[in-house]
Amino acid sequence: MKNYIIAFAFMSTAIFSATAQTVIPLYSGKIPNSIDVPDPEVKTVDKGGNVRNAKTSVPTLEVRLPAKEIANGTAVIICPGGGYTYTSYTHEGTEIAAAFNKMGVAAFILKYRIPSDAYMVNKTIGPLQDAQTAIKIVRMRAAEWGVDTAKVGIIGFSAGGHLASTAGTHFNKPVIENKENTNLRPSFMILGYPVMDLSDSLMHKGSRDNLLGPNPSPELQREYSANLQVTKQTPPTFIVHAEDDRTVKVQNSIVFYQALLKNGIPAEMHIYPKGGHGFGINDTNTGHWIDRAQDWMKANGWIK
Repeated sequence: MKNYIIAFAFMSTAIFSATAQTVIPLYSGKIPNSIDVPDPEVKTVDKGGNVRNAKTSVPTLEVRLPAKEIANGTAVIICPGGGYTYTSYTHEGTEIAAAFNKMGVAAFILKYRIPSDAYMVNKTIGPLQDAQTAIKIVRMRAAEWGVDTAKVGIIGFSAGGHLASTAGTHFNKPVIENKENTNLRPSFMILGYPVMDLSDSLMHKGSRDNLLGPNPSPELQREYSANLQVTKQTPPTFIVHAEDDRTVKVQNSIVFYQALLKNGIPAEMHIYPKGGHGFGINDTNTGHWIDRAQDWMKANGWIK
């Protein structure tokens, strides 16, 4: 792989538009846990203009800042879904960032590595390494981006929801170097139709196979089932799911919500009768869930 400029140094970055959009690499030199092969990433665009990134081996963080006059210091790291096969950059990335920017929230779209034995030594920890590094970068560069380090949350959809919830339950188990001892715990989590439980009964098979392999041990399944890793330190969480989701069973959200309640973690969950899977920001059947998330953030003091 090519060499990349270190992301958390104070460096010049490429600005891609006039609306404070910047893409930075996560790592310098050799990407940790990587095998030195040509970058295999494949980018596709469907008829509706939605971008997907598959076979990502070089992770990046896209910075999308709100207008200065409404910025409130809160930040959210966005983990798009895609079954750990691709990341849905537009549908669960840029559209979500735009919604948070309207709230005055700084948005950071994480293009995390897609798990693969072809370019990763241990594919299971690769996405989590990227999520933890993204949290570290945002906190280390908080002053530069006008972010309050106490208000750095994470949001994820589908498999991205699994990654976000893993970041929220494994922050005391760092899989990256953290000599600076930066806080890796998200301040809050927002989870959309998340993959959660990787047991045989509730798993999304594609996500589990891609992340853990086709025959993961019971111990590995448990380690990466976020509902089984909740503690009293897990961040407050907002969850949205549709009852008629035929891809990721709604019980994934329910068991996580129950684990949060059991551990005394403030949580709010909205389950809508219709909406299917992958509705993103779509409000047709989900009662403007983004407005409910905004209300929740206000109620908890992350935004005004």
